[in-house]
Formats: sequence, C-alpha cells, structure tokens
Amino acid sequence: MKVIFGTTNQGKIDQVKGFMEYKKIDMEFISLKDIGFNEDIIENGETIEENSLIKAKAIKEFCNKNNINEVIVTDDAGLFVDALDGEPGVHTARYAGDHAPQIECINKLLTELKDVPDEKRGATFACVLTAILRNGEVISCRGETRGKIVRVPGTMGKLTYGPVLQPDGLDRVINDLTEEELGLTHRDKAWLELVNKIKILS
Repeated sequence: MKVIFGTTNQGKIDQVKGFMEYKKIDMEFISLKDIGFNEDIIENGETIEENSLIKAKAIKEFCNKNNINEVIVTDDAGLFVDALDGEPGVHTARYAGDHAPQIECINKLLTELKDVPDEKRGATFACVLTAILRNGEVISCRGETRGKIVRVPGTMGKLTYGPVLQPDGLDRVINDLTEEELGLTHRDKAWLELVNKIKILS
C-alpha cells in the first residue's frame, strides 16, 4: 500500500517506517517532498483532530490539482495535562513559543507544575491520524499514552516531552525506556488502528 505521509519531518517518517517493518506491514511511504508539496498550512483548529484534518484536506487539494491519487495520512499530537486543564493540548508544538528548543518547553511545563503534588500530575500523550482514501473517504484514529509528569527530566531528545512523561505502570520516563519496555506508543496505537480500518475498507 502506498501512502503520502503529510510531514516534512524525515525522522518521523523513518520512525513510522521502522514500526511498520517491525510489525511486518507492507506500506510504502511517499513524503511531501516527493510530491513537490511545500505550501504553508495554517493549523488553526481547536483540537488536534481538527488540525490533522486541516492538513489532510490541504494536501488532498494539492494532489487533486496535480493528478495524484494515493492515500493521504496526516497526524497531529498533543500533551494534555490534568492540572493545567488539558493544556498545552492543541498548542503543544507552540507551548513555549514557535520553534522553541526542547529544554524551554520542558522548563515551562515543570515551572507551571512546580506546586502540583505528585498524585495530581496526571497527563495524556495523544496522537490523531487522519486518512483520506483514494475514493475521498475520511478516516480518523486516536491513540493515547497515559502517565504522569515527573519533576526531574530524563534523557533529552526524541519526543519533546518524552523526558518528563512516565507511563502508568512503569518506573521511568518514555525517553528512558526501551521499545520493548514501552510497548505501543500513542502514535503506534493510532497507526495500527488506521491500518486495520484501511484494510477493512479496501
């Protein structure tokens, strides 16, 4: 199955490719660069579901104009912290300002939570995938990882907030866990559900 993955982040593409290979799912990924898409997409939705759909529709419109007809998949993700009434949520990518370094994002979050007791530091990482099939049908899938925000960050890099989210039932943050220990991430869960839905509809 060929899929146009609506991202310019090669690292994200490689990560999903690796997951599909690990799960022995036959999927060929086409990047936005491959199809010549370089337009700015204004993500002004009020939820990550809306933002993912906005991106998918923009890419579909481009594909229609250029006689490209493949399955399109886009994603949006967010960190929803209970004590912050679900923030940063849909604003996760810009929480500490546009293109802010990881350390600034984490420092802002930990500062906001400095007086919050351990038992009230619950949070959810969520990823929404939107697919537009070749016949125009739209599918949406959501995956989540539940946990709590720790007070001292773990290994930096990887997921922006991976150094501070400790999944339920585990004793370390996401960035300090092996793939086997972590199991399925929020993004993995969404991709597996999406693949199954596409297979059923195909």
